[in-house]
Amino acid sequence: MNANVAGQAARATKPLSRHLAYIAQNRFARPTLVVDLDAVAAQYRALEAGLGRARIHYAVKANPEAAILKRLVALGAHFDAAGRAEIDMCLAAGATAAQISFGNTIKRPADIAYAHACGITHFAFDASEELEKIATHAPGAEVCLRIIVENCEADWPLSRKFGCAPEDALRLMDQARGLGLVVNGLSFHVGSQTREPDMWVPVLDQAAAIWRQAREAGHALRLVNIGGGFPASYDQQMQGAEAYAREVMKQVEARFGEAAEIMAEPGRGLVAEAGAIAAEVLLVSKKHENDLHRWVYLDVGKFSGLAETMDEAIRYRITTDRDHEAKGPCVVAGPSCDSVDVLYEKQPYQLPTGLKAGDRVVIHSCGAYTSTYASIGFNGFPPLDVIVI
Repeated sequence: MNANVAGQAARATKPLSRHLAYIAQNRFARPTLVVDLDAVAAQYRALEAGLGRARIHYAVKANPEAAILKRLVALGAHFDAAGRAEIDMCLAAGATAAQISFGNTIKRPADIAYAHACGITHFAFDASEELEKIATHAPGAEVCLRIIVENCEADWPLSRKFGCAPEDALRLMDQARGLGLVVNGLSFHVGSQTREPDMWVPVLDQAAAIWRQAREAGHALRLVNIGGGFPASYDQQMQGAEAYAREVMKQVEARFGEAAEIMAEPGRGLVAEAGAIAAEVLLVSKKHENDLHRWVYLDVGKFSGLAETMDEAIRYRITTDRDHEAKGPCVVAGPSCDSVDVLYEKQPYQLPTGLKAGDRVVIHSCGAYTSTYASIGFNGFPPLDVIVI
């Protein structure tokens, strides 16, 4: 691949970032995610500067590559793990049990016992039955109640699957205390890809109301876990991580200034922009000669890493060697023999009209939620190769 692909991605006015330069200088036998560790570290430092006293727990699910975890350990990060496998990954990377929280509200009893035996003391919950599991398998543990928040303005709201209804919060805290657990705080998630800091306001107001009710009811809460939601630049350029985080923290401090601890769990906002996928066009065709749109099939699709194109929620930026040519609308699809493996159709994508099979493409900001979403060979297509530089 020549440097024009990545050069177009950098808008030709800035030096190539390391991962784009690597893609420009190399060829790949199949779709490959390239991640720049230095870019991850720079983003971590920016978030750290903006978040101030908040403790960063990296959401491991975003990208659990060992090299990324090791670099974050060296930077002093903490980690949010969802199960035994992620706990083991963090420990293998050099994290201590004190740096790991078990943030999944849906846990196997055996995994709770394993985490407790490892020395992990912080568990999330949002239901009565989960409390009973924790009390049985991690007696005396500290627990953080996840609540449902409404009025989310994020691109991808997360409130339906996780959290308890606000009216149940005090009952669950009372139950936890009765089971011998230590209720240490509240957690919530503003929603994935929350583009503007001001979008946090209604969510923080809801959480603050429950916080006040709990403290008035005698629960000595000391921790606020504000979750993730820190955005990455995909089709639009987002505000810089440090400035964004600083504005969010101003709002958090205004509502929870008495909290002894504040946690944040960035995943996407920490690693997404540090990676890109090198891919290839397999076919360009029309279903009928009068079709308005071409179909452009890539060698990477929903089942090989681009699951977040579901409902076209994440619109990745795609660049090619032909970006100097005229562009036209097209439907972008993956390679598998499954009809749902279509990336962009509701909003046709603008790609060069001269694009043809064999042309190389770069899909940007793919450092998060790609390699972990890739199947283990659906339809015979391999999962993403990953190179960390």
